[in-house]
Amino acid sequence: MPAPDLVCAELTLTGRITTASNATFLGSIDDVVVVYKPIAGEHPLWDFPNGTLAHRELAAYLVSQVLGWNVVPHTWLRDGPLGEGMVQLWQEQDPTQNAVDLVATDDVPETGWKHVLEGQDENGRTVNLIHEDSPALRHMAVFDAIVNNADRKGNHILAMTDGHRYGVDHGLTFHNDNKLRTVLWGWLGDALTAEEEEGIDRVNEGLHGQLGRNLAGLLSAEEIASLAARCSRLRLAGRFPAPSGEMPAVPWPLF
Repeated sequence: MPAPDLVCAELTLTGRITTASNATFLGSIDDVVVVYKPIAGEHPLWDFPNGTLAHRELAAYLVSQVLGWNVVPHTWLRDGPLGEGMVQLWQEQDPTQNAVDLVATDDVPETGWKHVLEGQDENGRTVNLIHEDSPALRHMAVFDAIVNNADRKGNHILAMTDGHRYGVDHGLTFHNDNKLRTVLWGWLGDALTAEEEEGIDRVNEGLHGQLGRNLAGLLSAEEIASLAARCSRLRLAGRFPAPSGEMPAVPWPLF
């Protein structure tokens, strides 16, 4: 049986994801399960231009493709029951795995995990925000630094059964100002690997070619210039960046 035309075949809504801050729906194109975020359902934000979140989601996918690490699931723009919007292939995560977790201080693993911050829960107990120390999550942290992700919550990381980690919800990306807010600070100051540096180089080079042409219809010229500048700074530093600016370093809520 041939695969459905994901752009033109009918998109049928099957449910609504009520935990999302913008209108987000579960749908299907024939037997392919997708997430659909109509532009008409985007809530205005004080710091991002109105009606641009779907375009930023697609731009994030295009950067992910050039990096070559499959961070973002297949994403595209198309018409739907509520107008044009972002559509993304649904990923069924493994409910037994958590790439990011809150644990009591006594339960922090000695190896395989990175510590991010310490705080108190609603009962006054000390808890620690930790994330796994894995190549897949490192790739995501580099990706977030490049696209200036302002909202990398723990629930925006999908842990797959095979060990792969997908990142989703990339509407708050590519701002001109530094807005990196993430739960993935565990490698702060660590040196980038050769593979990570090569990925950044691919994006930098792509901005002068097909990637740059593709992004031109999705982001402003200033935002693309800022993307190139972030790549250059990260490559020159050769290390994971530190928080900067007046904004909080982590999103809220954390998950």
